[in-house]
Amino acid sequence: SAAGSAGSFATAPSVLGRPSAIMAAELHPRSGKLIGLSNSNRTAQRNQPVQEFNHGLVLSREPLRDRDVFTVRIDKKVNSWSGSIEIGVTALDPAALDFPSSATGLKGGSWIVSGCSVLKDGRSVLEEYGRDLDQLGEGDRVGIQRNGRGELHLWVNGQDCGTAASGLPSRLWAVVDLYGKCTQITVVSCEPPPNTEGEECEEDKEEREEEAAPARPDKFPNNLDSNGARGTGTGNDSGIGGGAEGGSSTNNSPSGSSGGTAGIPMGSGGMTTNDALLFHEKCGTLIKLSNNNKTAERRRPLDEFNNGVVMTNRPLRHNEMFEIRIDKLVDKWSGSIEIGVTTHNPNNLDYPATMTNLRSGTIMMSGCGILTNGKGTRREYCEFSLDELQEGDHIGLMRKASGALHFYINGIDQGVAANQTPGVVYGVVDLYGMAVKVTIVHNHNHSDRLRRNNAIMRALSPDVGRPRPALSLTPDPEAPDRLLFHPNCGQKAAIIGDGRTALRPHATDDFNHGVVLSNRPLHSNEVFQVRIDKMVDKWAGSIEIGVTTHNPAYLQLPSTMTNLRSGTWMMTGNGVMHNGTTILDEYGHNLDRLKAGDTVGVVRKDDGSLHFFVNGVPQGPAAWNVPPSVYAVVDLYGQAAQATIMDDMADLPPLPDDSSEGPMAMSPGSPCSVTGASAASDLRFHQLHGTNAVITNGGRTALRQNCRSEFNDAIVISNRCLRDGELFEIVIQKMVDRWSGSIEAGVTAIRPEELEFPNTMTDIDYDTWMLSGTAIMQDGNTMRNNYGCDLDSLSTGSRIGMMRTASGDLHYYINGVDQGVACTGLPPEVYAVIDLYGQCVQVSITSSSGPLDNSLCTSNITEKSFPIHSPVAGVAHRLHSKHGKNVVLLGDGCQAVRVGGYAHGIVFSAKELKTDELFEVKINEVDEQWSGSLRIGLTTLQPPDLPSCPLSGLSPSLTQLRSKVTWLLAGSEVRRNGVLQRQNYSCSLDRLTVGNRVGVKRCSDDTMHIFIDGEDMGPAATAVAKNVYAVLDLYGKVTALSIVSSTVVEDVESVKAPSLSSDSCSEGEEDTTPCENEPALLPMSMTFLENHGKNIQLSNQNLTAARVSSYNQGLLVTAQALPRQQLFQVCIDRLNSSWTSSLSLGVIGHSPDRLNFPSTACCLKRSVWLLQRDSVFHNSLKICENYGPNLDTCPEGTVLGVLVDANGCLHLYVNGMDQGVAAQDIPSPCFPLIDLYGQCEQVLTNHVPAVGAESSDARCQGDMEKADMVDGIKESVCWTPPPEVNPNKTCEYQALCSRFKELLTLPDGYFNEDAKYNLCYCESCHKLRGDEAYYKRGEPPRDYALPFGWCRFALRIKPHCEVSNTFKKWHIAYHGTSVGSLRRALDHSQILTAESSSVFSAPPVKVEGHGSYGEPEENSAPEREIPRVRLSPTMRYSGLEVFAPKVQFRDPRSLRCHNAQVGFQVCVRPGSYKVGPQSLGVSEPLDPRFSNTEIEWITKEKGGTLLYGLLIRVE
Repeated sequence: SAAGSAGSFATAPSVLGRPSAIMAAELHPRSGKLIGLSNSNRTAQRNQPVQEFNHGLVLSREPLRDRDVFTVRIDKKVNSWSGSIEIGVTALDPAALDFPSSATGLKGGSWIVSGCSVLKDGRSVLEEYGRDLDQLGEGDRVGIQRNGRGELHLWVNGQDCGTAASGLPSRLWAVVDLYGKCTQITVVSCEPPPNTEGEECEEDKEEREEEAAPARPDKFPNNLDSNGARGTGTGNDSGIGGGAEGGSSTNNSPSGSSGGTAGIPMGSGGMTTNDALLFHEKCGTLIKLSNNNKTAERRRPLDEFNNGVVMTNRPLRHNEMFEIRIDKLVDKWSGSIEIGVTTHNPNNLDYPATMTNLRSGTIMMSGCGILTNGKGTRREYCEFSLDELQEGDHIGLMRKASGALHFYINGIDQGVAANQTPGVVYGVVDLYGMAVKVTIVHNHNHSDRLRRNNAIMRALSPDVGRPRPALSLTPDPEAPDRLLFHPNCGQKAAIIGDGRTALRPHATDDFNHGVVLSNRPLHSNEVFQVRIDKMVDKWAGSIEIGVTTHNPAYLQLPSTMTNLRSGTWMMTGNGVMHNGTTILDEYGHNLDRLKAGDTVGVVRKDDGSLHFFVNGVPQGPAAWNVPPSVYAVVDLYGQAAQATIMDDMADLPPLPDDSSEGPMAMSPGSPCSVTGASAASDLRFHQLHGTNAVITNGGRTALRQNCRSEFNDAIVISNRCLRDGELFEIVIQKMVDRWSGSIEAGVTAIRPEELEFPNTMTDIDYDTWMLSGTAIMQDGNTMRNNYGCDLDSLSTGSRIGMMRTASGDLHYYINGVDQGVACTGLPPEVYAVIDLYGQCVQVSITSSSGPLDNSLCTSNITEKSFPIHSPVAGVAHRLHSKHGKNVVLLGDGCQAVRVGGYAHGIVFSAKELKTDELFEVKINEVDEQWSGSLRIGLTTLQPPDLPSCPLSGLSPSLTQLRSKVTWLLAGSEVRRNGVLQRQNYSCSLDRLTVGNRVGVKRCSDDTMHIFIDGEDMGPAATAVAKNVYAVLDLYGKVTALSIVSSTVVEDVESVKAPSLSSDSCSEGEEDTTPCENEPALLPMSMTFLENHGKNIQLSNQNLTAARVSSYNQGLLVTAQALPRQQLFQVCIDRLNSSWTSSLSLGVIGHSPDRLNFPSTACCLKRSVWLLQRDSVFHNSLKICENYGPNLDTCPEGTVLGVLVDANGCLHLYVNGMDQGVAAQDIPSPCFPLIDLYGQCEQVLTNHVPAVGAESSDARCQGDMEKADMVDGIKESVCWTPPPEVNPNKTCEYQALCSRFKELLTLPDGYFNEDAKYNLCYCESCHKLRGDEAYYKRGEPPRDYALPFGWCRFALRIKPHCEVSNTFKKWHIAYHGTSVGSLRRALDHSQILTAESSSVFSAPPVKVEGHGSYGEPEENSAPEREIPRVRLSPTMRYSGLEVFAPKVQFRDPRSLRCHNAQVGFQVCVRPGSYKVGPQSLGVSEPLDPRFSNTEIEWITKEKGGTLLYGLLIRVE
C-alpha cells in the first residue's frame, strides 16, 4: 500500500543514520549454574563438561539492536553427549531470569534454533531450517539477528540462513546454550553484517515489488500458535494485493472488503468477490481435473496412493466456506483424504507427494487430528475420522476473520482447529490412499451439507443449536415430536415397526453390535421407556439403557455402548457406567434378570440428574450434571433380542410367541415357508452377461473365469423380472483370497437386452439399486451405510436373497433371515443382478428362489430357518467336508443344502460314530417337484480317503454307493450295498416333510437303529462293523437339512458366551489347570509373508525375520490367516539397546498380500488391532491401557503370542501365559502382525514351543499347592530360585531401585549374594512372570498380597532358619519403616528389638501380665518395656507414608530427583501376633482382599519375626 511504502521508506533514514556506537559484545554476568565466565565476560565455559550436559545458558549483556548480529565462536566440544550449541533470542530480562536447564525451557517470548529446528517457547514451529547446528565444529561461528522487520535470522560462518521466524518484539536479548557437546564459546562481535545498506535497499525494493503484485506467501510469517502481533510482515501476512491494477493491499484487515466478511479487496489481482472457488490448474502429477475444474480425480487409484494434491485457484476469503464432496473411494489402501490450508502459492509450489511432507506454511486435518507443517499438533481434534468417511460425505473448512480455522464434517462445525491462521491461505486437498475423487460444493445451504444421497438420512434429528429439519420419520403430522428409534443402528441390529421396534435378527449368533438410539434428543423430564419383547437364553448379560450426547446420525456405533469413552451414561446389570467407567456399583434392579415383557426407562430431569426405571419403579438418581441435549440409548446386548418403545400414541404390539422346537417353528418370512407345493421356479441367469462371466448348469450357476487375473466384468442378471414377493436367492460356492471386495447384489429396472454391461454394477447411474459391503447404493451413489449385513464378510456357503415387496420395498435375506428394508420406491418390474466381484467367483441359484409369504411377521424374525446350535448338551455333530458335488455345507458343517438337480447329495458325519451314539438331523427344506426323499444309514467308507471336494466321482445316490459296505434306509426298505434286506421296516421316509427328524445309531450289539422324530424304529440291520460313519443322501424332494444331535464327549472347546460367569476361584482352591483351556494343540505352520517392510530380511524358510537397518520400516505379517483358537507365537531373538521402544504385535483384518507397509504399525488405520507397550490400539486409536506387561521391557528369549478365541476376542500370550482379552470383534480371517521396532531386531517362529506341548510341570500351575506359594513362585523355588525368577533382565525400575539401595551404603553381608533372588514387582515384571495378586502361606494358611510397585532385595537368611522346616510354615507380612532405621534393624536381624525402638511405629507399652496388652503406667521401669510392631499382610497398608516416610534422592545416572520409601518383607510365626483394625482412622478400604478391621497385625514377641527381604519403592 502507499501508506505501507511510505512507512517503509520513513524508517530507512533512521537506520542509515543511526549512531555508530557498537553494542558491547559481552555476556551478561548472570548465567546458568554450571557456567564460568572469563575474558571480560566474552568467554563462557560449562563446568564438568563430561559429567553434565545442560545448565549452560548465557545471554547477551544488553538487548540486541535491530540488524546487529550477535556472533559467537565455538571454542571447545566434547563427544560424550548428543546435541550441541543452541542459539536464539528471548524477551526475558536476564537480570530477573530464573535460568532453566536448557534454552528450550525458556518461555515468555523466546525463539531458539536447536539443531535444524526453530522453537518458540519450547514448541517447534519450523522443522527444517538452515544449517544443522549439531554438525558445527570447533572454530565455526554462529550468530543471531533481529532485522528491522521483526524477523529472526541465523548466521553461520557469515552466511545468512534466511528467516527463521517473524513478528518478533523489539526488545530482545541474545541467548546461547552451551548444551551437550558444546562446552565453551567466545563472543566475537555484535554488529550489523557487511553491506547492510544494500540489504536494506533490497528489502525496500522487495516491499515495492510485493505491492505491485499479489502476495505469494511461501512461509508462515510466524509460528501458527503465535500470539504476537500480526500484520507486520510485508507479503506473507498481507491480503491479496492488486498492484497490477493499481489496487491497494491490506494487512489482514476485513475493512478491505465491502461486506466486512471477506478479507480480500474488491478487484485485487483482477479478481472479483463472486469468482467461484475452483481447483488450480497446477496440481499433483496423478490428478485429472474435470467439470470446469470443480472435480479432481487421482489416476491409477489401485496402483498409486499419493501424488494427489490439489489446491484452490485463489486464496480463501475470510469466513468463506471451502467444501468438497467425496465422490469415490477405493478399498485398498490405508489412510484417506486430507484437507487443510497452506500459505504456498500453487503457481510457485513444487507439489509434494503428500501434503504432510510440506514442512512450512501448512495446516492439514488428517484422520481425526491436526498436522501443522507435517507435525501432529492436535491428536484428537474431533470425533470424526476422515479415514472413516464414505462416498457422498462432505468435508469443509473456513478461516474465520478472527484467524481461527474451523473444519466441518457433513455441515457440522468441529470447532477451532488452529488459532492465528495467516490471512492469505489457499485451500488444499490431498487425494491420498482410499480417496480417489472429490468435487467442490458451492451450495452450502443446511440441507445440502447434511445430504448424503440417502432418503432416510435426510430425516435425521438436528444437532443442538441447529434449526430442525422439516422432514420427520413420523408419518403422523400431529405428532412430529414422537420418540422413535433412529435408522442408524448397530451393524447387527434392525429397526422395524415404523421405528418403534429394534431387534437383533441374529440373536442366537451374535451377542453385541445391537446399539440403537432415539431419533431426537430427550426433553427435560421426558421418560424414554422400552419393553423387552424377546430374549434368548444363550448369552450372559442383557439389555442396557442410558443416554448419550452423540448424535446417532454421525456416530460410529460401537459394538457395545459401554465401549464409548465420551458423553455416555449407561445402566448395565445393576451398575451405572459413565464413559465406560463404573460410577455406581450397586444401583437398582439387576437388568440381567429381566424377562420378556419387563420394561426399562430413563429420564433426564431439568436439574441435570439422570434416573432409571425398571417396570415403572424409579431406581433413584444415577448421575448428575448430565447435559441438557442427550439421546436415549438401548443396547440389545446378550440375551436381549428385541425391544419396543412404549408411548401413548399407539397400542403396543403383542409379545411374540415363544419359539418352539416343533416341526413348523420357522418364521413365515423364511425362505423355507413356501406355501403349499409350489411349482418349480423358472428363475435362471440370463444368457447376456459381463465379459468375464460364464453361465452353466442350465442357467443356474454363474462363475467368473480367470478369477486370479480378473476381478470384475462379471455381472449376471436374472432371465426375467422378479414378481412381487418373489425371492431370488443364490449361494456362494467359490471364493478366492486374492482381491479386496466381494459379491455385490441388487436389482435394476434396465432390461438385459438394453444393458451395456459395465465393469461393476455400481458404475450404472440410473435405475439400479445395489448392496455393496454394508452400503446401499442407488445409481452409483451411496444412499445408506451400515445396512444390517456385510456382503464382504460372507464366506463360501452363505446364501444371499433379494425380494421386492408389493409396496415397492427391497429386502435382502442372508442365510434365510430377512435383513429388513434396504430401500423403498422401487418400480414394479426389476431384474435381480449379481456382480461376481473381487473375492466371489461362483454362485448358484438355490431351490428356495420363488414366491414368499409377504406377511413378514416380526414375532419370530430372530429365529434362523436352520438352527445351528444343538439343543443337546455337548458338542454338536458336524458333517464331513467331503460330499456330493451338488451339496453345499453351511453353519460350520452343521447344515447341508443341495443346490441343483435331484441327486449327488451324499454327505457323511465328520467322525466315526461311537457305540450307542445317535446322529440325528432335521429336514429344513423340501422341493415337491421331485420324488424320492432322504436316505440314511451307516458306511465303512472313510470320507478322509476320498479325493478333494466336490466329489464328481462319488455315487449320485446312496443306493449306488457300493465301494465299501453300506447299510441304509430308503423309503421303508433296508438295503446293504444296494441289495434289499428288509421291507416295511418303518414308516416311509418319503412321507417326511419340513421339521421331521431322522437319526441313526450303531448300538453295542452291532445293530443299526433308525430314529424318526426321536422314536426308535428298532434294529434295521445286524452285524454292523465297528468303524462306521453316518451317511445321508439329500435325494429327491429333501433339499436341506441341519444337525440336531451332539456328541456327549467334547472334542473341542465349546463356544462360550461373553462373561457367562464373573465368579473367580478363591485363592485357597486349586485352579483349573491351563491344560483344560489351552488353544489348539495342533498348530498349522505359520510363515512370514514375502511382502513386508523395506528394512526386513527373511531367512530360514521365512521363519526368521530380522530388521537390517534403521529403527523402523520393520513391519511383517504371516502368509497364512490365523485360525480361531490357534496360538501364533514369536520369540524375541535379538535386541539392540541403542534404540528405545521395542516390538509391537497384533492382527490385521484384511489380506496383506498387496498392503503398502508404512514405517510403523501405528500408521496402519484400517482393521488393525495392535498391542504396543502396555496398551491396545485399534486403527491407531488407543482403546485400552495397562494391559499386560510393557512389551518395551521384554528381554531376549521372551515368547510372545496372539490368539483369537471362538468369540472373536484377541488375547496376548507372554511366555505361554494368557494376559486376558485385549480386544473384541476381531474379524475372520485375520493375519498376525509384527512390528520389529526400536530395540527389537530379530524374531523367530521355528522353535517356539506350542502351548500345551510342554510338560505338565512347566504348564500347569495347578500342580503346585497354593499353600506352598511365596510371591508367585513355588515354595521350594523360593529358597533356591530358578534362573528365570526375574524374566525381565533389563528392567529400568529395578535398576533405579538398585541405585537407591547403593546410596543407602548398607553392608553387602546382609544381602544374598545371588542377584537372582531379587524380585521386581513393577507392572511389567510381575505380568511377565504371571504373578497373581494374592497367595496363601503358612499353617494354617493365611492370605498375603504381593507388593506390587515395590522391588525386593533378598536378605541373607541364617543357616539355622534356612534349613528349618517349621520356618516354612510361617506367615508372610510386611513392615514399613524409615531409611534411618534400616541399619539397626539389619544389625539385630529382628524388628522386635528394645535397642532399636526407632524402628517401631508404635510407642512401647508396659506389660501387665504375660502376653497382655495394657496402658503404660506412669513409673514403669524401662527394662519392662516391650516394643510393639505393626505388620500387615499388604504393602498397601504398611507402605503408607505414615509408616514408610518418603525421602528424596538424586539418581546418580539421570540426575533426576525421586522420592523413595523402604520396608521389610518378613516371615512371622503363627500365633505370635494379634489381628486388629487399622489405626489410622481411614474409612475407605485399603486393599480389596483384606478388611480394614483385620489389616493390621500387632506383634511384641521377640523372635516371632524374621527379616526376609528389603523392599524399596521409588516414585
